[in-house]
Amino acid sequence: MNKYILKNIYRPSEDTLKDYRKYDVSTVYEAQDKTGLMLPYMRPLIEGQQIVGPAVTVICPPGDNLMVHAAIEVCQPGDILVITTTSGEYVGGMIGELIVTALMKRGIQGVVIDSATRDVAQIRKLGFPVWTRAIYSKGTFKNKGGWVNAPAACAGQVVRGGDLIMADDDGVVVVQKENLAATLASAEKRMRKEATVKKQIAAGILSMDFHNLRGRLSEQGVVYLDQVDDEIK
Repeated sequence: MNKYILKNIYRPSEDTLKDYRKYDVSTVYEAQDKTGLMLPYMRPLIEGQQIVGPAVTVICPPGDNLMVHAAIEVCQPGDILVITTTSGEYVGGMIGELIVTALMKRGIQGVVIDSATRDVAQIRKLGFPVWTRAIYSKGTFKNKGGWVNAPAACAGQVVRGGDLIMADDDGVVVVQKENLAATLASAEKRMRKEATVKKQIAAGILSMDFHNLRGRLSEQGVVYLDQVDDEIK
């Protein structure tokens, strides 16, 4: 496939982003039928942060971040840079303090990188949100071409330019741009349901009862014993 930089992508409205910020990664993942969740090795450098915004994807050869520099030029304020490599390997720190400083200057919200990050202490001091696969101080080159805003395989999910990225302490979830409205409606419905469950818990009702789980235990052959030496019949 020819290498390219796609300059123009879909970006959700600010109202849509505002609505998504009400929720967390776990809720959105559940709301879209348990799909879109990146693998659990994607962890935040700084806990307690949340980012929600459109993805600008970057596909680089391992150990070369030329395309990251190219992507900065096409990013707009509020974008989230999603970086991966052609092989899935991390052979060097693809971003560090200097790139993060440039991203902040452009108003980029954060980075999700299925590779390695370095200059971690400095990035934490800057307060810039990064979700990364690894921390690795080894340097990279700026020699090899790749893709910006091509469909990218990142931590077990396919991300396209303009898809919505949400990241927090629970991980990273992708919502396809075609599904933004439906997933948001499902998230709202789920939160209403959870509010009811919280009231039941506060009232002392057991989840075994309000989820009707006793019959399921019976179906699975699980029995109650009064003491350990009771005979199971």
